[in-house]
Amino acid sequence: MNVPNHVAIILDGNGRWAKSKGMPRNYGHVQGAKNVEIICEEAYKMGINYLTVYAFSTENWSRPEDEVSQLMKLLRNYMKTCLQTAKKNNMCVKVIGDKSKLADDIRESIDKLEEASKDNTGLHFQVAINYGSRDEIVRAINRITDDISSGRASGPVTEEMVSDYLDTRGIPEPDLLIRTSGEQRLSNFLLWQLAYTEFYFTDVHWPDFSKEELERACEEYGRRNRRFGGYGKEE
Repeated sequence: MNVPNHVAIILDGNGRWAKSKGMPRNYGHVQGAKNVEIICEEAYKMGINYLTVYAFSTENWSRPEDEVSQLMKLLRNYMKTCLQTAKKNNMCVKVIGDKSKLADDIRESIDKLEEASKDNTGLHFQVAINYGSRDEIVRAINRITDDISSGRASGPVTEEMVSDYLDTRGIPEPDLLIRTSGEQRLSNFLLWQLAYTEFYFTDVHWPDFSKEELERACEEYGRRNRRFGGYGKEE
């Protein structure tokens, strides 16, 4: 199997999965969080080196207040669990997104997790929290203009410079994007980074997305003749 180096996943369908079982939406989010841990382990066993998941978008704040509150509670618990998982599995964890708008205790947990796992050499796991790609690009542009005006950087602005100011600096661009639950749109996720990424959409809701589903996506990726500027890998 031609395994992609970097897989990005839009985790979709937790609420619909829970509703189909007669359970509240938060039950779906809890099960979805548990599945992230499983897929991280399976991805690394398959030879995937980088995994980036879309956990909470800048638009998710518009959800009902009680649901957002439950998601933040789940996030707090997940940060603690992820710290243990990172240690156990030698996993390097990085959170991307605008962390300034998160609660102080959540930011402290993120800092602790990133610091504790920064030298780990296993799976590189990126979690997008309060992330929106347009917001990321605007923040990058503002930092670039500030640095140029203060003399810390010089123009002209290049693609490489923009990439270096994004949240994903130093992380290779995704080879494969997976979106679960049947939707076929990017939803403001990694717009810059996905310029040459292969897309794979599945009707499977995220809590049901298994090792076999990940293998199926990677097998489909391996069958594609990736083309760059009109030239495929076999030409």
